[in-house]
Amino acid sequence: MSPKRRGLMAAALGACLALVLPLHTGSAQSSTTKSPERTLFEVTAGSPEARTRVARTGVDVLGQEGDTLTVVAEARQQWALRATGLPVKNLGDYDAQLRSLGKADFTDPQVGTQDFPSGYTGYHNFQEMVTELNQTVTDHPNLVRLSTIGKSYQGRELWTLKISDNPGVDEAEPEVLFTCNMHAREHLTVEMCLRIIKQYTDGYATNPTIKNLVDTREIWIVPMVNPDGVEYDIATGSFRSWRKNRQPNSTSTGTDPNRNFGYQWGCCGGSSSSGSSETYRGPSAFSAPEVARIRDFVNGRVVGGVQQIKTHIDFHTYSELILWPYGYTYNDTAPGLDSTQASAFSTLGRRMAALNGYTPQQSSDLYITDGTINDWLWGVHKIWSYTFEMYPTGSGGGGFYPRDTVIATQTARNDSAVELFLSYSDCVPRIISRTC
Repeated sequence: MSPKRRGLMAAALGACLALVLPLHTGSAQSSTTKSPERTLFEVTAGSPEARTRVARTGVDVLGQEGDTLTVVAEARQQWALRATGLPVKNLGDYDAQLRSLGKADFTDPQVGTQDFPSGYTGYHNFQEMVTELNQTVTDHPNLVRLSTIGKSYQGRELWTLKISDNPGVDEAEPEVLFTCNMHAREHLTVEMCLRIIKQYTDGYATNPTIKNLVDTREIWIVPMVNPDGVEYDIATGSFRSWRKNRQPNSTSTGTDPNRNFGYQWGCCGGSSSSGSSETYRGPSAFSAPEVARIRDFVNGRVVGGVQQIKTHIDFHTYSELILWPYGYTYNDTAPGLDSTQASAFSTLGRRMAALNGYTPQQSSDLYITDGTINDWLWGVHKIWSYTFEMYPTGSGGGGFYPRDTVIATQTARNDSAVELFLSYSDCVPRIISRTC
């Protein structure tokens, strides 16, 4: 996925893992059980170019802190990692360390047999999310419309909620799209989408700003883009750190949805052609059903030759960043993105970051990525598209798995940024005093 900033120090490894993954409560694994051969490394990479060299090896980049990337490499990837010529520190067998803490289960039980473990039950699994969406329809029938844009690989509905003062009517108003949980292990993002839904429905009757935004915008929210991956990640009652969807490929399972979009797909070394890689881009653009359904929905919002969706945020975890296109090139400008547009992207990104305390930057300032939703939405549809990498900044806050006690604070933290974003969604260039 998403670029992450996460530092894991060798001396604190056990403590960090204890924060990241809950205790597995099932039976102990047999000593003969085979599990993925993965090793934890710290890599010193002080520039976007150096970090790109690391990412191109196909390793799972867990996070970044300063000049240090923390990555997990399979055996076949380790030679490539060392071949980057960057300083590499071996922190040991990743899976063995997880098992020694009783926190890893690489079996494949029926998905959905268990759920979020103790300390995480405040998060919504797929069915709980659906229940929440249906309750919103019951509570606010005049403000929302619930529909599906299609099905995941395993047949789960990709539910979509529209918020509007006339939700059953296609009005001539700027449309805004929020997507969450493209990467399975990033559960806090579902809570972010549910927070936005709650804010802009429950607050409609009493908050004049919210009422005005709902009355003058059409807001679309897809709170769980990757439901198959979500259910797989929690199926054992402990976390698997699963990122991709659950679509089989020629060598393994899963496609990275955020490397599968059709703009500059596979162009620039920002994704992997290996099926076992965490950034596997798929055999072709839009080969992942979930990505194809997002494509179809967005394409379907072109009415009379005009794209109705004007702005978009894709929520991820973690690192506390606000990112904007392009990810496929280091250049601030490129075909389809001129200096005025780049200035508008940057200005709105920095204004939002001033409200939530995140770090704003162009996506490629971390490392090169290709086939991402942000680049596709802008490159094809000229939708002003951002990624928010949410809490935490690193492993000290729980990495991909912060406790449910942070949900309220860390989703509310984005209230002002989302409000600002919506306020400029009629015409983002207004933020630099330009017209649309």
